[in-house]
Amino acid sequence: MTKPTSETAADEPSAPADPNEPVERSPREIRLVMVGLVITMLLAMLDNLIIGTAMPTIVGELHGSEHMAWVVTAYTLATAVSTPIWGKLGDLYGRKGSFLISIGIFLAGSALSGLADSMTALIAFRAVQGLGAGGLMVGVMSIMGALVAPRDRGKYQGMFAAVMALATVGGPLIGGFITDHLSWRWTFYVNLPLGAVALAFVIVTLKLPKVRSTAKIDYLGAILLTVGITSLVLITTWGGQEYAWGSKQILGLAALGAASLIGFCYVEQRAEEPVIPLGLFRNRNFTMVSVIGFIVGFAMFGAVAYLPLYQQIVQGASATNSGLLLMPMMFGMLVISLVVGQAVTKTGKYRIYPIIGTAVMAGGSLLLSTLAVDTGRFSSACYMVVLGAGMGFLMQITMLVAQNSVELKDMGVASSSATLFRTIGGSFGVALFGALFNNQVKDTMAAGSSAAAGSGGGQPIDPAQLLDPTKLRETKNTGLQDLVHHAVSDGMHTVFLWGAVISLVAVAAALFLREVPLRGAGQGAPKDAAPEAQLEAAL
Repeated sequence: MTKPTSETAADEPSAPADPNEPVERSPREIRLVMVGLVITMLLAMLDNLIIGTAMPTIVGELHGSEHMAWVVTAYTLATAVSTPIWGKLGDLYGRKGSFLISIGIFLAGSALSGLADSMTALIAFRAVQGLGAGGLMVGVMSIMGALVAPRDRGKYQGMFAAVMALATVGGPLIGGFITDHLSWRWTFYVNLPLGAVALAFVIVTLKLPKVRSTAKIDYLGAILLTVGITSLVLITTWGGQEYAWGSKQILGLAALGAASLIGFCYVEQRAEEPVIPLGLFRNRNFTMVSVIGFIVGFAMFGAVAYLPLYQQIVQGASATNSGLLLMPMMFGMLVISLVVGQAVTKTGKYRIYPIIGTAVMAGGSLLLSTLAVDTGRFSSACYMVVLGAGMGFLMQITMLVAQNSVELKDMGVASSSATLFRTIGGSFGVALFGALFNNQVKDTMAAGSSAAAGSGGGQPIDPAQLLDPTKLRETKNTGLQDLVHHAVSDGMHTVFLWGAVISLVAVAAALFLREVPLRGAGQGAPKDAAPEAQLEAAL
């Protein structure tokens, strides 16, 4: 296998002779680098929180409520297919360069999304934004993994916890304020000044060895993976809505997806530098946290995408207030994540936390499935705290275990793989939740169609148009309003009930995790040991 060689600039640290040893840095240098990384993480986290609260207004103005899921799906799908490529590019050609390029693409996609004049254009530009986003979290996590040993990362969790708190409070507030008082387009434009600061800070503070590799990029593997993931997401998005499950379109996509993924596995076994080395999955822990990460993404993206719709339509919240009402879930995740990070650093033990977290996440989804027309805001807030707490047990642990399972030279691949499964889970979650939600809403509205005969004797109104909160408030037909409220509540019940069932798979995966000691400073995985052998040796 061809290994990367390094070219070190005069102002940058020398690359270590052994690629499995980290670059020596002082605590002050690490803290300075972390500031640049957390600014970029803030950029990525703010985007999802801002857009989530503005989504009902966006789809109402652009007349595309039936395509609402695609605004999120396009972003998460592009993120998913680009994530492993960004990770591999960082390992082969240097993490700083690929990191900066991904930030630039993300900002370009943000600017274009703000200019969109149709749902089609918005979906396309969100895909561009997602391509850049695929490198943001991978860059942050792989750079952190290269600089800080797994056992010591809890020392720096406070910085990332502060970012989560700032995004939790600021994101919904900014998104709601912009939607109510300016224009939803500024929910995208706001990324630009923050992104400019992130670019400048990363360029100045992040000093990494320049890496040049003679290895060939696995283009065929990347293409096959992209086709396979895209086919699967299209199946979940179109199945039962655009096309019948047994239609030739859905069956054709299923065949294309299966053939692409089988071909991907074949190619990866023979590639010089595979996009995702399949040998990683011989490690039980790596496989199990990939499954858990998938389901965490499934639950989190689904909740963030559809809870604001329930809050604005059924509970009558404004865009700003619906953002504030999401804060219990985010704070539950923040507090537990911070506590777990410190506990892992102190004890070096982590297996119990995924088990607790997956069980709590399933319980939170089950509680949210009870949302009804008369559910109070306090009750729904308590349910969201439970769901957020469950995710808080899992957010850091899945990445930590994945990175602890590989050598330093594969840190980018491990980070991107963990991020990939979480992102794919989010894409599947939004698509499947969207299909379940829309079908349930249509069924409920069809059953109560007599209430939609018209508005005050005027022209008949399509109840589907009233999924726009503004239009719903404007109608004087209380029967029609009640119908829409019940339809949305029924849709939420279906979404979260299935979310609870799927979360049980994560509980089973967590039970199969094994307690492998976390590497401390200066410790690396044996170079000549296969992942499963490394696991047994550690035990």
